[in-house]
Order: sequence, then structure tokens, then C-alpha cells
Amino acid sequence: MLRWFKAVDRILRGEATRLSTIREGTIRIPTPGVTLVIVVLGMIYGFFMGWFALLNRAEPEYWQLFASTVKVPALFFLTLVVTFPSLYVFNALVGSRLALGSVFRLIIAAFAVTLAVLASFGPITAFFSISTENYSFMVLLNVLLFAVAGLLGLGFLLQTLHRLSIVGTEAPPPPPAGNADAGNAAGEGGHGHEKPDVRDPEGALDQIEGQVLGPHVRSVFRCWVVIFALVGAQMSWVLRPFIGDPAQPFEWFRQRQSNFFEALWHTIVSLFT
Repeated sequence: MLRWFKAVDRILRGEATRLSTIREGTIRIPTPGVTLVIVVLGMIYGFFMGWFALLNRAEPEYWQLFASTVKVPALFFLTLVVTFPSLYVFNALVGSRLALGSVFRLIIAAFAVTLAVLASFGPITAFFSISTENYSFMVLLNVLLFAVAGLLGLGFLLQTLHRLSIVGTEAPPPPPAGNADAGNAAGEGGHGHEKPDVRDPEGALDQIEGQVLGPHVRSVFRCWVVIFALVGAQMSWVLRPFIGDPAQPFEWFRQRQSNFFEALWHTIVSLFT
């Protein structure tokens, strides 16, 4: 188990996605182990998320605590089930040579970043659960924390795709020493083009200077990021409640009504009125 947490640490530090590490065009991580760590990290945040139901009801609602602990990791993996086919098609559409397994490992790595950030926000959620009784505020706080974690995870996804695209288009190794004269002659004649060195980034979110994805590639993957965010937001609405409204009895799932964005707007209005 410890080595799987170390693998997640390597992802967070950018060691698993440096150019020198992904020369084969894929991310080498222990996928089953990292997936298990992702589930644990999601359960950690869900556990803290359920504190509001423990501390702001006449009687603590332990079932809500358990439900929140289970639902947070379920939210991410159910969203992945819905959106993964579109990611793979988008990936093929822009000419990427990543195989299905490589795309899946990339998503798992991005989830590891997202859930690690989210789990680190757990004590913040617990603090506000202790210090406030305002349900609308807690809803908006959790939406904000999920959004921040999601943006960082999706930013990691795009940067890693960027690096994999660079690896896929790198020039072949220099010719043997015996062909050095020919190479020098080409350079002296003005017809040789020296490929600039690409700095190996230090962090997982560092951009690589002088190398950018094409405009169509960026547009396609940004579209997928928007789709993932929309599906994730509505999935959270389908799986609600996560926090537990003190004015309503505990239910595993609320009746289907409205949608996430309409409910979010009503929550914002109720907070300031």
C-alpha cells in the first residue's frame, strides 16, 4: 500500500510525467494500486464532508457520514464511465497515437491529482462544518473546493497530453559518429536544422517552453474538459445528498428534479437573501 501512495506522490511531484520518463509514449504507474489510493482519497474527503450532518442536526446523522464517504469516489468513477468513450474518440480525432490503455492510465493519473488536492481540502471542510450552521454556505464551499481540485486535475491532464505529443514527434537519435562529417556539412551549407533542446519540466503542471499543442488539439481537448465538468456536475446532482440538509430527513438519494445549475443558482440566492 505504501508503494502505491509513493506512486501518487511521484505523479504530484511531476516525476512520473517528465519527458525523460515518458519516452515510450505512455505513463508508467501501477494502475490498480493508484486506483485504490484514489478511492481512499475520495473517501477521506467524503468523510470530512459528512461532518456537517453530524454536527448540525438535533441528533447526529451517521448514515449521511457513511453515504458521503462512499459517494465521493463513486462520483468520479461514474463520471469517468460516462465520459471516457468521448475522450478516447477525441484523442484519436486529433491524431494521437495513444492506445486505449495509455489513455486510461492518463485519466487515472489526472484523478490522482484531483483527489489528492480534494483530500487535502478535507480539514477545511471539517473546520467550516464545525464553525457554521449555514447549509447554503457549505454547499457553495464544497462546490468551490471541487472546482479547484477539478481544474488542477484537468490542467494536469492537458499538460501531460502536451508532453506525450512532444515525445511522439521528437526527432530520431543523432547519427553515429561515422556520419558526423555529413551532418556538419549539411549544417555548414545552411540546410541543416538543429532541433532546440526541450527543458524537462520540474513540476506536473509546468509548461514546456517553445512547444505548444496545435490550436485544433487544444480546442478539442478543451471541449472534452467542458463535457467532463458538465457531466460531473450533473452526476453530483443525481447522487445527492452529499452534505445533508438539516431541514430534511436522511435519504440515500433525493427524487429527480431540476438540475445542478438551477439548484446552484437557488443556493446562491438563498445565501444572500
